[in-house]
Amino acid sequence: MSDLHSMIDRSRLPSHIAIIMDGNGRWARERGQDRVFGHYEGVVSVREIVDACGELGVQYLTLYAFSAENWNRPKAEVDALMELLVNTIRKEVDDLKKNNVKLHVIGDFASLPQICQQEMTEAMEITSMNTGLNLVLALSYSSRFELLQAARKIAEKVAAGALKPEDITEDDFQAGLDTHGFPDPELMIRTSGENRISNFLLYQLAYAELYFTPVHWPDFRKQNLYDALLDYQRRERRFGKTSEQIQKNIVPNV
Repeated sequence: MSDLHSMIDRSRLPSHIAIIMDGNGRWARERGQDRVFGHYEGVVSVREIVDACGELGVQYLTLYAFSAENWNRPKAEVDALMELLVNTIRKEVDDLKKNNVKLHVIGDFASLPQICQQEMTEAMEITSMNTGLNLVLALSYSSRFELLQAARKIAEKVAAGALKPEDITEDDFQAGLDTHGFPDPELMIRTSGENRISNFLLYQLAYAELYFTPVHWPDFRKQNLYDALLDYQRRERRFGKTSEQIQKNIVPNV
């Protein structure tokens, strides 16, 4: 693992990594355990990856912790997940503060149980002055709903006469997104072998590099993150330019 760590170019790190933490249930079933057991073990991976990103100097880490669609799971599993969320935040908030990690939440915050809202709000207040890694938890999150809400905000401004349709810019639209003020992810990682993005940051991932691994989330450790980062650094990010332009740092005429 130390060899992989030393191979990472710190000057070419993605400023924002987004992760779909998939495979907790499958990991548990493979061991003859209940799905909830996998979620509890997945917390260990969260802790390790947060530590790794902080050590490397990554600026933003967004974790897809609970999707809007996850409310459709069996009630016992949903209740266990909410309890796990509350207990984890209570246990980890002091370490987050000590390690200079600033906590953020995106998603339909109001749909969370009141105790979850209270714990998350308190944790965000406690870590609000931190200046290191920004840890963003996507909770009750749906990218389609987020885009719909952003469109509604634009429509309201137009209806109120505060904005003309022809004057709408990307900045105006992005101002209505949950991630306003955050850089777009440059690397998106999904664990457990699924090759899709599942209603996660659909707008923000437009130019992200996608990395899919068969490793289930409870088994995902620093070494796996380093593998993803090395893969990312081997790729050429062109943003519509040619390889020759990138290599020569040529800016095209427009």
